[in-house]
Amino acid sequence: MSVALLVTTYNWPEALKLVLESVLRQSVLPDEVIIADDGSGDTTRYVIEAFKRSTNIPVKHFWHPDEGFRKTIIINQAITGTDSDYIIQIDGDIVLHEDFIKDHRSEAEQGFYIRGSRVLLPEDKTRYFLRSGEFDNVTAFGRGVKNRFNALRIPFLAPLLIKKSKRSRNLIGCNCAFWKKDFLKVNGYNNELKGWGHEDIELAARFINSGLSQKKVKMKAVCYHLHHPLNDRVYENVNYRVYLDTLKRGITYCTNGYHH
Repeated sequence: MSVALLVTTYNWPEALKLVLESVLRQSVLPDEVIIADDGSGDTTRYVIEAFKRSTNIPVKHFWHPDEGFRKTIIINQAITGTDSDYIIQIDGDIVLHEDFIKDHRSEAEQGFYIRGSRVLLPEDKTRYFLRSGEFDNVTAFGRGVKNRFNALRIPFLAPLLIKKSKRSRNLIGCNCAFWKKDFLKVNGYNNELKGWGHEDIELAARFINSGLSQKKVKMKAVCYHLHHPLNDRVYENVNYRVYLDTLKRGITYCTNGYHH
């Protein structure tokens, strides 16, 4: 199967640089990298161009002008640009363990979407990594690391911790994976969701309603979330209500999505 790594980003080039460098260090490389850029400035473009020069993997950069939070629209557009069978999605502040892609490939399974987890890095460590431009090894026992359990990569124990369920509410878009055909079947992300919040779980609800199950993976596909202030959450409740409605009414297809 062919695998695309989808990276979403918005105006944080220093973080994106660390993320893309972690892509180059992968033990198994993705077949392509697609970047969904919600209107970043030139510095982000320079980071992406430098990344393109440093790798033979095809890199596609999808961008639209900055007209507020329009993440769903640019992700849908980016996914139109890939022929890969399988999509692993991360955010532009998620630095990858070197076996991240390898682990995701090994867990891909028909009839499931994947919910991964992440290690939350403390502010001081994040600042140090961004300033030095280098990402050092983070251990589960490092000072200030939150949810340490997520920092452990123990592949032979991972099968014992896999949870398969019909859950959607816990999906995090910063570490998830799905088959492109499943994404197309539900018409992708819902562009009606404006502003930050819950576009990931609303997609997951339609995955579940269309017959998929969630596979939650621990101790594999480890990644590290760089610390930043919380986003403006003014639309969070509205979006959450859309999610609950999708779930309750068994909606499988959003009209304003990948095709609209």
